[in-house]
Formats: sequence, C-alpha cells, structure tokens
Amino acid sequence: MERDPADDLLQPLWRALVVFRLITWGFACFGVWTRWDGIVRPSGAVLQIAIMGVWTVISSIGYSRRWGRRNTRLAFADLVVTVGCMYATLFAQPLLDIRAGASVLTSVWAAGPVIALAISRGRDGGLLGAATISLVLLSLRGVENASRILSNVQLLLVAGLVVGYAASTMRQAGARLRDAIAAESATAERLRLSRSIHDGVLQVLAQVQRRGTAIGGETVELAKLAAEQEVALRTLMSTRPTVAQGDRIDLCGLLLPLASTRVDVVVPAGQVLLPAAVAGELVAAVKEALSNVDKHAGPRARSWVVVEDLGDEVLVSVRDDGKGTTPARLEQARADGHLGVSQSIRGRITDLGGSVAVRTAPGEGTEWELKVSKA
Repeated sequence: MERDPADDLLQPLWRALVVFRLITWGFACFGVWTRWDGIVRPSGAVLQIAIMGVWTVISSIGYSRRWGRRNTRLAFADLVVTVGCMYATLFAQPLLDIRAGASVLTSVWAAGPVIALAISRGRDGGLLGAATISLVLLSLRGVENASRILSNVQLLLVAGLVVGYAASTMRQAGARLRDAIAAESATAERLRLSRSIHDGVLQVLAQVQRRGTAIGGETVELAKLAAEQEVALRTLMSTRPTVAQGDRIDLCGLLLPLASTRVDVVVPAGQVLLPAAVAGELVAAVKEALSNVDKHAGPRARSWVVVEDLGDEVLVSVRDDGKGTTPARLEQARADGHLGVSQSIRGRITDLGGSVAVRTAPGEGTEWELKVSKA
C-alpha cells in the first residue's frame, strides 16, 4: 500500500507521544510511592495506577499503528479514559483533601490526550483537549483554588497550541510533498512515453499524412485523420499535470488540452497560478472565442492561444487567420441578440474585474486579448 507522506512526517510526533505517555505513567507511579503514607485509601490508588498502566499500553499500541493515528476516535477515547482516571483519584483521596492540597494522582500523565488531539486534529483539537482537562482539574480543585492550577492550565493550552500548529504544518507539507511526487512521477512517465511515441508512432503518422496528401483522392481523408491523431498525441505528450496549490490552479494545464490540428496553444514554461474560479471563467471565455472561429472564420482558419505572465496580471491572446469582420458588425451582432461575444467573452472577463480588447478587420482575422488579475 502506498504510504502517505503526511503520515510519515507526523510519525515522530506520535512516537514522542508514546514515549511521553510511558514516562509520565512512571512519574505517576513514583508520585504515589512518595506520598504513600498520606494516601487515605492506598488500594484505590493502586487500582487507579493499574488502570492507567493498562490504558497506557493500549493507547501506545494504537498510536504506534496507522489505524490509531488516522482515526481520531482513539484520541477522543484517550480523553474520556483520562478524565475517568482523574476522577478516580476520589477512590484514593476524599474531595476535601484534594481541595486542601492533596495531589491528583494522574499528575502530568493527564496531558497525553491533549497532545494526541493536537496531532490528529490540529490547533482546535489541542485546545479542546486542554480545555477539557482544565475543567476537570478545576472541578476537583474547586473554584476557590483556581489560582493554584493556573500554571497547569497555561501549560496545557501552550502544549495544545504548539503541537497543534506543528502537526497542521507537517500535514500541509505532506500534502504538498504528495502532490510534488505525483507530478514528478507523471512527468517522468510522460517523458518515457514521449520518447517511445516520437520514435515510432509519430513518425508513422507523419509519413501517412505526407503520403496521403501527395497521392490525393480518398487517401486525403486518411491523411487528415493521421494529422489529427498526430496533434492529439503531441498534445498529450506536452500537456503537464494541472497543479493546484490551495485554491489556486495552473492556467496552462487547463489550456494545453485545447490544442488541435487547427489550434496551437503556447504557454510559459513555468506555472501560471490563478484562483480556481478565475481560471475556470477565463478558460470558458477562450473556448467561446475558439467556438466563434469555428462558426464564422471559415473552414480553413487556424487559431493561436498565447498565455503571457505579466507579473500581477495574466494576458491570454486568442488570434485566428480567418475572414475577420468589423467592430460595427460585432456591435450589431450584440444588438441582434447574439450574446456569445457580449456575455460569454466580455461578460465573463468583466465580472472578474479584467479587461477585453478585440482587433479585427475583413480578411485579417480576429484577435482577442483577455487580461485578468492574478490576485
């Protein structure tokens, strides 16, 4: 089974938690031994320490296994059991003695579920665990002794926050590492296939296209099909994975698949990251411009889609060598209810806060310039 890099990065924290649980259980045992003469019911203390030891073993085994790390139910169960063990101190010491200064026998062992929830649920989980343990401690000590447990509460909150932030950061780093590994693997496989295809299939298709065109007749259709498949294979080889970072996505990865025998797509070597919603609307506007070429530019018209990264903005040009038209005809088409230009292109880009420029003339084709902000 493929290992999750995020899980691998968090393993040191889980291991540290297991060691922490074992050591603090030893501290609790030592505390009971040093205070043995002051414990009212020693049998209750022994029973409590035994239960804590059994749960320490169970939780340590769980946190050492993937099911225990990936499933937050163990961390919540740890919190419930720890709360029960804290209240189990009442079997060894009366509540009045505890509020008078007697120790809660769980000691620092009670911080275990705070760390576990922080690792599994991040900052919010750590704060939830810290708040729960603090309230239990306050109920045992009494409100009148709140100042005596303030330092303990502060340490629990700090532990929950620090470990929670660390776990969240590691989890995000793991997700990015997983995406990078996937992209690298896809690129390596694409390069391997590209070499094989270029040495065999593409050369055959190019030969069929040239010979079919030269022979003429019915073989022209075969040459056309070969040309289409050649472009499709070249597009497949040049297309790169659509990389997403948070809510931003690579515009180039979305536009490259639009290439065909009549459409060339030229993009920068690096990524052009845009908010996913902006990239989707921009791609839709480009598709509408290409659709207009198919409808109005003539059957032999070719198109070029060019992406330029201008720093804070992105410029996408869609140009064709078709029949062209005049700005007056474009305005007349809008007035007649043909909304492809006014809504599908201009409307989309304007709603994004961008700008649209169009240059066209009879016999000179049409060029659209779509500019949007990268913010």
